[in-house]
Amino acid sequence: MNATIKLEKKHFPVLLNELESIISPLYGGTFIDCTFGQGGYSKKILENSENKVIALDRDKEVLNQALSLKKKFGSKFNFYNLKFSEIISLLPKTENLKGIIFDLGYSLNQINDLNRGISFKSKSKLNMKMGMNDFSAEDVINKLNQESLAKIIKSFGEEQKAKLIAKNIIQQRSKKNILTHDLVSIIDRAKGYKKGKIHNATKTFQALRIFVNKEISELIYGLINSFKLLPVGGIIVVVTFHSIEDKIVKYFFKNYSEIKNSSRYYPESNNKIKLLFKLANNKPIYPNQSEIKKNPPSRSAKLRYGIKIRESSDFNDFISKFENLLKIENLSNEL
Repeated sequence: MNATIKLEKKHFPVLLNELESIISPLYGGTFIDCTFGQGGYSKKILENSENKVIALDRDKEVLNQALSLKKKFGSKFNFYNLKFSEIISLLPKTENLKGIIFDLGYSLNQINDLNRGISFKSKSKLNMKMGMNDFSAEDVINKLNQESLAKIIKSFGEEQKAKLIAKNIIQQRSKKNILTHDLVSIIDRAKGYKKGKIHNATKTFQALRIFVNKEISELIYGLINSFKLLPVGGIIVVVTFHSIEDKIVKYFFKNYSEIKNSSRYYPESNNKIKLLFKLANNKPIYPNQSEIKKNPPSRSAKLRYGIKIRESSDFNDFISKFENLLKIENLSNEL
């Protein structure tokens, strides 16, 4: 979720009513909540006594919340400390699976935890680890070379001043290790300090968080493995919060729901991409004004979903589409 959001006193699951209206026709089976967080979606689904929920989260800090639901709902709820790219490991446990849900935002607890270094208010070490990580944002900022830093900030943050920010990082770290508040100052100097709706550091912090948590490959393989796990007739629902992840989700659903010819030089019958999804909406679903007023961070949310209509194991074109982003993610091999 966008790191500039104003911290609220209560966590609100985004687009909850819209989600329920989409999945409720399939009630009476098992749903996988791939991003458990504070459990908002899981609780809503479990309100129907005929449903079961399998919840995943890479963050061990949500365990107490998961134990609370386990105590209340018993065998109808199970939690696994997994990244959602690992969802395929649930295959033996997914009897009568009806739907798989992703909320790609971050919970209020994660943002408020200053030790994570997600919030600009933190004065601690750069962290941004959401669990099961190999390195932190501190490692990235203080170890990668200038060219790699610029690529990460530009590609994952869509930051126009990426090269200058990377240059300033290299200069600053030659004097001392860079902490969270140091990075904010570096970005302010590069962009020129200005107080506005979007904080100067938003894009750079987003880029680092995506890189540290390998959010690109997690999302791509999470979607692919969810499709493989889901039976025909099941539904995949994804809520995104920034343009990069939305591009990936949009391509995944639309590319496999419209007949396309991969080349005009070959016979049409041999080059149609299989229709794997039925889409009720070609455009995303947005929060209404009432929800945005109640929960301002929801303003950037987009919900997309598709119903599986056919099996397939070939997603090479999907992976190839975002190959450049995956290559940048692999700059972590330099650490």
